[in-house]
Amino acid sequence: MTINQQLLRILVVEDDEDDFILISDYFKNITAWKFEIKWVQRYADALEELCNNQYTLCFCDYRLGAKNGIDLIKDVLAKNKATPIILLTGKGNYNIDIEATRAGAFDYLIKADLDEDKLERTIRYTLERFNNLQKIQESERRYRSIFEKSKDIVFIASPDTTLTTINYAVNDILNFSVEDCAGKKLTAFLKNPADIDYFTSRVNIDGEVDNFEMEFVTANKEIKTCLISASMESDSNHEHYLQGIIHDITDLKKAEKASLQAEKLAASGRFIRTLAHEVRNPLNNIKLAVENLLQTSADEDDKFYLDIIHRNGQRINDLVTELLLSSRPADMNFANISLHGLLHQVINSVQDKLVMRNIKLVSNFDNNDCIIKADSPKLEMAILNILVNAIEAVPDNTGTIEVVTLCQNKQAQVSISDNGCGISTENKEKLFEPYFTSKRNGIGLGLATTLNILQSHNAKIDVQSQLEMGTMFTILFSQYNAENFVSAAASGATIDHHAY
Repeated sequence: MTINQQLLRILVVEDDEDDFILISDYFKNITAWKFEIKWVQRYADALEELCNNQYTLCFCDYRLGAKNGIDLIKDVLAKNKATPIILLTGKGNYNIDIEATRAGAFDYLIKADLDEDKLERTIRYTLERFNNLQKIQESERRYRSIFEKSKDIVFIASPDTTLTTINYAVNDILNFSVEDCAGKKLTAFLKNPADIDYFTSRVNIDGEVDNFEMEFVTANKEIKTCLISASMESDSNHEHYLQGIIHDITDLKKAEKASLQAEKLAASGRFIRTLAHEVRNPLNNIKLAVENLLQTSADEDDKFYLDIIHRNGQRINDLVTELLLSSRPADMNFANISLHGLLHQVINSVQDKLVMRNIKLVSNFDNNDCIIKADSPKLEMAILNILVNAIEAVPDNTGTIEVVTLCQNKQAQVSISDNGCGISTENKEKLFEPYFTSKRNGIGLGLATTLNILQSHNAKIDVQSQLEMGTMFTILFSQYNAENFVSAAASGATIDHHAY
């Protein structure tokens, strides 16, 4: 069927039969399309037809008794029906023309001026306009769907970054509702508000910024690392606005950090093993020589000094052994253990330290316990190292430590947080390196050993800290048997919600 044979289904709403006959005659003389015309006289019948049947166009008289053609347009649109309606009137009225256009009429025709040419032109213009409008609406629906279903945060803001529109991804990433974000500036969600100064300056100078990294603070006070891309645009009124996308790369950054950490530990381990080999060879010769001299020498002064050499040689050997143990993958004897039960043992082992320094420890355990596969003594040592560090970081009398667990979705999470002195960014990067310590009497193997043990358990560890604000260590055991996910009451574990 070619375009000039297209069938148009026309509904004519007209209470005067003579007017309908006149309009029908005009249709008969138009050859550009084929027409199928239906005539209704009453308002209610017209509304029912437009709601229940598909028409290409509707020609509607303005006067229809108690209601008029503008009321029909509004009622049809209210029911989400899309038939284009052209209003007919006996005489021209500017106010009715304006009201009809605002209500959604596609055209406004005066019956006395109507002829075949005007009717043909009105149909052609209406079909073209309606087609373009549908394309625009389809495009809007498509982009609205992309906007609403995007996994990234998509936003529109005023030039000063005050948010005017934002999608629902903000709830998944930052745990804020869309309503919470409306009217707030981006600075309200940033860990370092000064970042926004650089960001806005680049947008104002260059017109856009790509993949600028910033740290956002969630509603749960977690830190999320995100990349933000934005550009300055202008609307039809030449008003500027900012549009952008925020992409969460927190997991990627953690993975990169873990990979870098593993590479550093591997390199450190190779260096340590080489160093130990080179140190032990001459050290063994020294030990053998000293032991031989101790047996053959009769001079008491010589024996005194030889004994000092022997003891310190043994001390060097012990240090080398400790260093090697901290760099090697730990040998594990895995068994099913209660995570909460293990944490209770760790907490009980530091009770004396807590009491002596009047430090408050609060345990907030999940109502569900989980049985994980672990080497209980070694995992206990790893968590104990973290807890002891927390105790040493907090002040006497006002120090507070919180141990929290979350067991769900086949994951077990342990968080140990304190209100201590915190860790600088520089020191945090070196935290798990062997022999790095900020303690006066420490040797720096505690956390290196902890990391070694946790990696042997396929566990991840994350550290969040701010100077003078405190530190939080989070350990995530990513897999355990779902059959072992039991309630604490069923497992017999004691849920500890009190302060020590």
